[in-house]
Amino acid sequence: MEQEEAQEPRYRPHGLGGAGGPAAPPVDRPGDSVAIVLLLAPETRCMQASDMRETRVVSPTYGRMPMTRLMLRFLDWFDRRTSGMGLVVGALFVAGSLTPSLIPRSPEIQGILAGFCFAAGYGVTVLIEALWHYLHLPRMTERQARLLVPPLGLVALIIVTVFLGRSADWQNDIRMAMSLPPAEGIAPFVVAGLGTGVAAILLVTFKLLAALVRYVSHRIAQVLPARQARVLGLVLTAMLAYQVFSGVLVRGVVRSIDGSAQALDALLPADQVPPQEFWQPGSPQSLVAWQDLGREGREFVTRTPSPEEISGVTGQAARQPLRVYVGLNAADSLAERADLAVRELERVGGFDRATLIVAMPTGTGWMDPAAMEPLELLHHGDVATVALQYSYLQSWISLLVQPEHAAEAGRALFGAVHRRWQQLPSETRPRLYLYGLSLGAHSSQQSLRLHEMLDQPIDGALWVGPPFVSPLWQTLTAERDPDSPAWLPRLTTGEVVRFTDGRHGLQQDAPWGDVRIVFLQYGSDPIVFFRPDSAIRRPEWMTPPTAPDVSDDLHWYPIITELQLAFDMAIALDVPMGHGHRYAPADHIGAWLAVTDPPGWTPERLEALQAHFQERQAKAEN
Repeated sequence: MEQEEAQEPRYRPHGLGGAGGPAAPPVDRPGDSVAIVLLLAPETRCMQASDMRETRVVSPTYGRMPMTRLMLRFLDWFDRRTSGMGLVVGALFVAGSLTPSLIPRSPEIQGILAGFCFAAGYGVTVLIEALWHYLHLPRMTERQARLLVPPLGLVALIIVTVFLGRSADWQNDIRMAMSLPPAEGIAPFVVAGLGTGVAAILLVTFKLLAALVRYVSHRIAQVLPARQARVLGLVLTAMLAYQVFSGVLVRGVVRSIDGSAQALDALLPADQVPPQEFWQPGSPQSLVAWQDLGREGREFVTRTPSPEEISGVTGQAARQPLRVYVGLNAADSLAERADLAVRELERVGGFDRATLIVAMPTGTGWMDPAAMEPLELLHHGDVATVALQYSYLQSWISLLVQPEHAAEAGRALFGAVHRRWQQLPSETRPRLYLYGLSLGAHSSQQSLRLHEMLDQPIDGALWVGPPFVSPLWQTLTAERDPDSPAWLPRLTTGEVVRFTDGRHGLQQDAPWGDVRIVFLQYGSDPIVFFRPDSAIRRPEWMTPPTAPDVSDDLHWYPIITELQLAFDMAIALDVPMGHGHRYAPADHIGAWLAVTDPPGWTPERLEALQAHFQERQAKAEN
C-alpha cells in the first residue's frame, strides 16, 4: 500500500502568483498552496510533509482515499496555469457584482452574474500580467508572491463576505422604490453555488483557449521569431474562437429560437376565431388572411375597443378605432408587405380618420395596448393605426443578430404610408404621427428622412423606451441643457422635442412648434440606459440627482457596471408596471396629449382617465 501511494503523482502547485506565462519546471511553492486553500477550495485540506517537498490534496468526500491520477494531473495543470492575483481580483469583482444596479435581482440571477464578474476580473488580470511579461517589465519574485497573494486573498474573501451581508439591503432598496415587497433573504448558498459553477466553466474555457494560444504560438515559432509567434498565435486563436462562438453556437441557437418562435407565431388557438366585421384585418373582406396576421397581430386587431367601451370611459360619443396589421407571412418581400399594409389601411377607411399612426412593434411583433388604448380614448376612437411585423425574435436578440431588419421595415412602412398620404388633399387628410416601443422606437426613428421632413413633415412622434443604440436619441441626449439630468433631458426651447418619464419633463406651459416629438423613458430602464462604454466610463445618468426609482447606493465600477446593466436588460420586464421596461398606460396619457393635442380635455377629465387606467392596472397586478 505504501508503495502504491509512493507511485501516485504528487500535486505540487507551480503557477499561483506568477504572470501566467509558459509552464516552468516543477518548483515547490508552499506559499501558493495557501493561496489555493484561501481562493479555490476552502474546504479542502492540504497535507504537507515537514520538508515541504511533497504536498497531497485529500478529498473531503473520501477522507484519505487518494485522487485518481487524471484528477491530480488536471489539478497540477490547472494550478500551474492559474494566476493568484487573478483569483484575488476575481473575488473583488464578485463583491462588486453584489452592489445594486437598475433592476432588482433574484439569487439565481445574482449567482450567474457573480460567476461572470469573477471570470471578467480574472481574465483582465491575466491579460495585464501577460502584457507585463511580454514587455519584459520587472515582476514579483516567488518569495514576494508567497508573501503577498495569501493575505490579499484573505482580504478579498472578507470583502466578499461583507458585501454579501449587505446585498439584501441593497436589493430591498430597489424593490422598495418599485413598490415591491422586500426579499426575505439573500440565499447565500444559491449565489455561491451558481457563481462557483459559472466561474469554473468560464475559467476552464479560458484556460483551454490559453493552452490553444500556446500550442499555436509554439508551432508558428518554428518559422518565426518567438515574440511574433506569440502575437500571431493569439490573433489566430481569437479569430477561431470568434468564428466558433458567433458562427456556430450563437447562430445555431438563434436559428433554433427563430424556428420555435415562427412555429408559435403561426399557431392558431381553437378559441380564437376570425373576425367578421369588414373593418377588421383577417375578416372575409380583408386583404390580409387571418393566419397571415401572426399571433401578435391577431391579438392586436381582436382587442380593438368598441365605440361603446370608449364612451363608457369618456362619457362622450365615439367612433370605431381602426387597427391594421400585416404579419411576416403575408407577402414574400418587405416592399410587398408594406404595400399590402397601405392597401388594407385604405380599404378599411384609415385615411378618413382624423389621426393616423404609423406604428412599429417590438421584435416579436407585439403592440403594447398600454400605448394604443389611451390614444384611442383621448381621440374618442377617431384613430387609425397601421403596423408591420419584421421579426419573430425578442427585441434584444433581434438587435444583436439582425439589427438592419427593424430599420428596413420601419423605412418601408413609413415610406409607403407617407407617399399615399402626400397624395391626399392637405385640408382633409389625417394628421400623421409615428409610434414605436423598444426596438420599434429605434426602427421608427430610422424611418425618417430629412427631405421628407422639409417637404411635407409628419405632425409628431411618440417613442417609448428607445434602445441605447438609437442615433437620434443619442444626439438629442448629448445636446441637452447642461443643468438637466441625462435620464430626463431638457432641450433649450423644447418646441420640437421633449422628454418625459410619465410624470415630469413635458414643460406644460411652454409653446410647441409645428412638429411635436416626445420620448417616454423611465430612469430605471436598462434598455435605454445601457452603454457599451460603461466598462471604462461612468454613464452620465449616474450623476446625481438620479431617477426616483434608482438606488442611492448605485455606484460605477469598471467592467462590473457594464455586466450588471447587461443582465438588467435581460430582466427589464420582471418589474411592476411603471418601472424598468414596462410602461404604464397612465404614463402614456400625458405623452399622447402633448404630441397629438386632442381637444376638449379638461384637467378633471384627464384625472378621471388616469384613475381609470391606474385602477385597471392595480386589478391586473393583483
